[in-house]
Amino acid sequence: MSTDQFGLAEGAYVPDPDRDTALLLDAFYDHLAATLREHALPGDLTTAMRARQVELEAANQHLIVDEPARHNLRMTLALVAAHEFLLPRLGQETAIAVVRTSFIEPLGDAMKEGTRAMLDNAPDAFLAMVEVSKSREEHAFGKGFVFDRPVDDDKRYHVDVRRCFYHDVLVANSAPELTPVMCAFDANWIEAIAPGRHGFRFDRRTTIGTGGTHCPFHFSRTQ
Repeated sequence: MSTDQFGLAEGAYVPDPDRDTALLLDAFYDHLAATLREHALPGDLTTAMRARQVELEAANQHLIVDEPARHNLRMTLALVAAHEFLLPRLGQETAIAVVRTSFIEPLGDAMKEGTRAMLDNAPDAFLAMVEVSKSREEHAFGKGFVFDRPVDDDKRYHVDVRRCFYHDVLVANSAPELTPVMCAFDANWIEAIAPGRHGFRFDRRTTIGTGGTHCPFHFSRTQ
């Protein structure tokens, strides 16, 4: 079976929120089940977490502004549900660490390898990355996010996230401390960018989840 579940290496990636979210959540809960056993907790606790996620989705339907938001809500509330069960059993620090690891690691290598292959094979790696970014902004993020684009030319693509749906959902569910987990997930594709090899660099000095006023996603050619 291909490890490139998202089809990144093919160079014509178009987000499929339903497929992508299902892949991510299955991997998340599978990793959680294994981690729970390491902490002497029953692995089938994830069944209760999934049920709680469904309850939270029903209670947060009013936050859905478009189809991408429907899937982003599922993904974000999975973190909330897991955290609710882990907090009284493991404490805050460990609970967040377990949620973070289970969310980031399972598909991390596949995303990194797929992104790297896409950039390596693209005639213009910078343009390929910009196309993926714009596609995700439209199909994966949608109206739940607010984007500013101060620069968009042949040498730079700078997009600033002024409103983050993930953060809004987590704040609404009294779990803003989980927003950095969503931010950290991006490292899976960021680490695939090799400026000397691909001819562009990526800069994100802060995020809303870590206390910034916005999230700068800045792609700039180095050549």
